[in-house]
Amino acid sequence: MWALPRLLPRRPAPSPYFQPSGSRRSVNPKPTGRDFCGVITEHFTVKNRETLTSGHPATMNIFRLTGDLSHLAAIIILLLKIWKTRSCAGISGKSQILFALVFTTRYLDLLTSFISLYNSSMKVIYIGCSYATVYLIYMKFRATYDGNHDSFRVEFLVVPVGGLAVLINHDFSPLEILWTFSIYLESVAILPQLFMISKTGEAETITTHYLFCLGLYRALYLFNWIWRFYFEGFFDMIAIVAGVVQTVLYCDFFYLYVTKVLKGKKLSLPA
Repeated sequence: MWALPRLLPRRPAPSPYFQPSGSRRSVNPKPTGRDFCGVITEHFTVKNRETLTSGHPATMNIFRLTGDLSHLAAIIILLLKIWKTRSCAGISGKSQILFALVFTTRYLDLLTSFISLYNSSMKVIYIGCSYATVYLIYMKFRATYDGNHDSFRVEFLVVPVGGLAVLINHDFSPLEILWTFSIYLESVAILPQLFMISKTGEAETITTHYLFCLGLYRALYLFNWIWRFYFEGFFDMIAIVAGVVQTVLYCDFFYLYVTKVLKGKKLSLPA
């Protein structure tokens, strides 16, 4: 399969912290080979996604921290919205299933390694909250779920993403392929939600706050990758390209959020 090269850090990272949403494990060099572009590059085997070649975890920076907090805020906003209103109207259950799948396939290393309490706690929170949201939508408040408008064909996302993860990854191993699958899938998991809003013509204000925090989290991660490249010499093509795709999907929403929601108007997406 095609293995993408990535630049490695110039120096050890001293901090014991990490970002649970997309950091790479440590990598050990394998023999030089030819990548899918036909250029001679180094191939690497992923050993511990949260650490770099030095064996130290990746450093925490302001963009990672605020990205984490924004992501956590989005999850809390959504759960509170559903619980307080006793309704999941306007929420795409299909997007939430995709996010649950993202976190499940990304954090399987919970069973094989321990990095820090923060690391494990955030992973458990993401997984637990994603399944709690799915439960509220499809079980507890099922009567309020708008399945007629939540009609996006998710198989058109999952199947191509699965194939891409098998074909293009950093290392052809089960955990690495599943991690790559989660990165690709997260970049498009919000599409059913945006599609649902475009069909209904509008979204509740609290739902737009959830989407804004979710989009902000990914945008902050782009700055995080720039920071890591500049200060650590670390560059992960798969995570960066997926992050750019995900951020681009939010561009129209960001514009409408600033021009309408922040001015007290209802948000609607063009059909």
